[in-house]
Amino acid sequence: MKYLLILFVVLFPTVGLSAEGDDERFCSTINLYLENDLFGETDQHYTNGIRFSCVSQDLSSYLKDPDLPGWVREANHRLRFFHSLKDAETLQRNLVISAGQLIFTPGEKDISTLIEDDRPYAGYLYLGFAYHIRDREQLDTLELNVGMVGPASLAEDTQDLIHEVRDIDKFQGWDHQLENELGLQLVYEHKRRYKLTEQWPQQDAIVHAGGSLGNVATYLNFGAEYRIGWQLPEDFGTAALRPGGDNSAPGRGDRRHCRLPICGLHAFVSFDTRVVARDIFLDGNTFEDSHRVHRRPVVGDAAVGFSFLVAGWKVSYAKVFRTREFEQQRNTHQYGSLSFSYSW
Repeated sequence: MKYLLILFVVLFPTVGLSAEGDDERFCSTINLYLENDLFGETDQHYTNGIRFSCVSQDLSSYLKDPDLPGWVREANHRLRFFHSLKDAETLQRNLVISAGQLIFTPGEKDISTLIEDDRPYAGYLYLGFAYHIRDREQLDTLELNVGMVGPASLAEDTQDLIHEVRDIDKFQGWDHQLENELGLQLVYEHKRRYKLTEQWPQQDAIVHAGGSLGNVATYLNFGAEYRIGWQLPEDFGTAALRPGGDNSAPGRGDRRHCRLPICGLHAFVSFDTRVVARDIFLDGNTFEDSHRVHRRPVVGDAAVGFSFLVAGWKVSYAKVFRTREFEQQRNTHQYGSLSFSYSW
């Protein structure tokens, strides 16, 4: 992880820059995401996820900085995705550094032998680097995640510690988890926000589409979110722990800083559909023989929840319902998703 951070600074020189007189703090927004199926009163399949991310301040002011190499200035100028050239001067650009862990288990915790008809034990510990380009209506995310699958993910140690603290029986089959493998994942996602009403109750809709390429996961995805409430934030929906889902960084004119006890409150419903070509947590290791199950090609998530803004914070909770991910899976899955975001 240390060498990956060094590589990040080399590849993205803007991380260390600060205009004269500006706040030298790199992070303008920090996010914490927690997902766990105990919210759904189960302890199986996708059983836990956590991610911490740091979103930089707007780096657009550095695009013409003479201290930057010419190729960096040119790349930043041309990297606009779906944004037109005439909008180039109004775009907001952010870098995002994140770290997270995912844990997957079968349904039976007391069986120490291999459960062939249930999903493999697996974990993923990763570091992510993302580049965001946005205006008031569109957000483009390009993200690279690098990490380890297998015992090096520390999934077993993490779950054992949590179960010990909560006095819950431990899973007995971690000897059959996936083998160590370097995980690489390149993700792109485009989001577009449509304001439906400006008056109370305010409403908007945010649609997204993108995809992932890598040995961890290869898929195409699309979905949408509908929000209704008071003082909707100037962002792109409720942040999800999924790759490319980090979208709670506020835009210019966001309402989360105010002098009222609560700066905003809204409810939301959302869905995401993935057409999956590879999922290492179901298909098993890429280069070694390991436990695997028959993956289903299409998986969908639906969520319902609420969010509120107060004194720089955005707090959100959602109940997520997921369709079956593999053929031998007997039931659908559900879990809770809790996120905290603070912006200076």
